[in-house]
Amino acid sequence: MEYGIGNLSITPLRAEPSDKSELVSQLLYGEHFQILEKRKKWSYIRVAFDKYQGWIDNKQYQLIEEQDYHDLDRSEIMLSADLVDYIYGHDGQLQPICMGSTVSSVKLLNHQFEGRKISGFKAKINLIETASNYLNAPYLWGGKTPFGIDCSGFTQMVYKMHGQKLLRDARLQATQGEALSFIEESEAGDLAFFDNDEGIITHVGIIMPDNYIIHAHGKVRIDRLDHTGIYNHERRSHTHRLRVIKRIF
Repeated sequence: MEYGIGNLSITPLRAEPSDKSELVSQLLYGEHFQILEKRKKWSYIRVAFDKYQGWIDNKQYQLIEEQDYHDLDRSEIMLSADLVDYIYGHDGQLQPICMGSTVSSVKLLNHQFEGRKISGFKAKINLIETASNYLNAPYLWGGKTPFGIDCSGFTQMVYKMHGQKLLRDARLQATQGEALSFIEESEAGDLAFFDNDEGIITHVGIIMPDNYIIHAHGKVRIDRLDHTGIYNHERRSHTHRLRVIKRIF
């Protein structure tokens, strides 16, 4: 078994070993992983944080020792706190990184980071403030950054910055936490899940005070939430059908 770490700002994680393949997620700077299969140009990996799997370009990561992988697993995760920041390479070159990048890995990568960072569990009361940092980020299937993000990438990253671990996809996140019986029981920071006509959960957002929700749909936006689902005031119609509300912490 081989192990690796993301040494670039953002690395595409794809469904198949091709640059033309579907983007299923992204590997942000400092995230580590196991290599399940290695080919000439591509590696099939399992990300340590959420066990998500996909293909990445062999030119877009750095190999690490097995002991380094396990040390990273045991160590406290420190994340970059600002929308955009920089790391310094050993040659003095700057490299931009996005909010939520794992800067606790900088020494292993022979880099330096002098920016603002966060770690550990954060109070749920501050979760909406963190989520608001992503407002107007364009929707991107498989995205995890303020410059392109999908609905479950958005919830995962916001929760990650509060020391909470969510799985990658909405349908997987819906298996976590405690289900609430009524929308009136919810509080700011709980997750609302929505399904399609086949009953498959396809969307997730973060509940805000006063029956609002922040979610990624076209862009990260704020809409009304009621017993039916998400009401888009611009369209004057419901866009998503409510399935279940979950409390993670």
